[in-house]
Amino acid sequence: MPPMNTSFLIAAPTSGSGKTTIARGLMALCTRKGLRVQPFKCGPDYIDTMFHTAVCGRPSVNLDTFMASHAHVRELYNYYAQEADICIVEGMMGLFDGYNRDRGSAAEIANILRLPIVLVVDARSAAYSMAALLKGFIHFRTDLQFAGVIFNRVGSQRHAQMLRDVAAEVGVTCLGCVPKTPALEQGSRYLGLDFSKTTTADELLDVLEQNLELRDLIDFPTHGKTVSHAWENSFPCMGNTYTPCLVARNAESFSFLYQETLDSIAREREVVFFDPEAPTKEVLQRLAAPVDSAEGISLLYLPGGYPEKHLTALTAASSLRQAIRDYAERGGHIVAECGGMMYLCDKIVTDDGEYPMCSVFPYAITARSADRRLSLGYRRFTLEGHEFHGHEFHYTKFADPAPVSAAKVCNAKGEVVPTAVLRKGNVWASYTHLSPESLMQTIHVGIK
Repeated sequence: MPPMNTSFLIAAPTSGSGKTTIARGLMALCTRKGLRVQPFKCGPDYIDTMFHTAVCGRPSVNLDTFMASHAHVRELYNYYAQEADICIVEGMMGLFDGYNRDRGSAAEIANILRLPIVLVVDARSAAYSMAALLKGFIHFRTDLQFAGVIFNRVGSQRHAQMLRDVAAEVGVTCLGCVPKTPALEQGSRYLGLDFSKTTTADELLDVLEQNLELRDLIDFPTHGKTVSHAWENSFPCMGNTYTPCLVARNAESFSFLYQETLDSIAREREVVFFDPEAPTKEVLQRLAAPVDSAEGISLLYLPGGYPEKHLTALTAASSLRQAIRDYAERGGHIVAECGGMMYLCDKIVTDDGEYPMCSVFPYAITARSADRRLSLGYRRFTLEGHEFHGHEFHYTKFADPAPVSAAKVCNAKGEVVPTAVLRKGNVWASYTHLSPESLMQTIHVGIK
């Protein structure tokens, strides 16, 4: 199959329609056919992007209009779309669901990038009623283009023909009728992690290839890539560009990283990854060296993840925890988000006991079952005259006494939320995962 240089956005009327499985399946099918697939994800999700990257062999990139301007989203899209044969953008939630009505929705991303939409519809237990649903979605907004519809969880060949007739009557292209099958249901949970090596994955891809009009989809005319210039950072290069940034990275305990953030840092300084569960002698030496020296580091970045699932290993690496505490006390610059912030606290408490952490901050985090509560949503706050944007998703919380925040934190609607921003010397930490631009702002304008 020759390169077609096309792009589209996979969306659905609601969550649970099979959008994620279809999106990853299409990424894998196109990759298997030799196309260079560039994956994207609408919104702040970290998990889906990891699956995309595993499937496509190219880093998946987040597109988020709460955390970045429309112009910035366009620049990012065009930058990462370079040299790709096909770009596949996975939407989030329902097509028009955003942080404020349709603001921040997959529909908004499709509109600003001029991407045709593939609507994945759960068609089980319905036939002609699909006509009303499709007509409503397709004609609700006149500024959107639909490449077609994929009917998912189709019960039989007769059911499939009824759905094709519905699509023809509504005036939208039917791009496939995917039958209800155990391979698809299991794929929705495991798809992407080991795509080329599991029987389930092979069976899933075979089902999709047999039931999707892949040629029609890839041949669909697109106008998404309109700018060829390279994306540039918003901030001028500052500081010692030869002094590296130390970035914690682990498959689970420190894994929530935006590709844009890593690329932004790498544009001006070396990025050195390390595993906090198994630190090397070199990492310990860099932390012990004078701050910002050629032998040391200019920044320690501790991203989010699930450190509460790896407490035994993190506790055992006591030399690293002490080195990080010493680095902070000597004025080292640290940015820690969610799981990274938990790691900087005094201890993490679980149903199994208490686990000492870095003790940069004198607070305890509780991950006990009785204390688990979901905190979710966009966040913004102003500190020292600079506005920061981010996203919060966690179940743990501060044990009493909780810290006093260095800034008033609000959600997307401007309502105050009890999220603490921690400051100590040159250390910044919060449950908020910073947008790439905001994280770079902590490096350049400083929180010192």
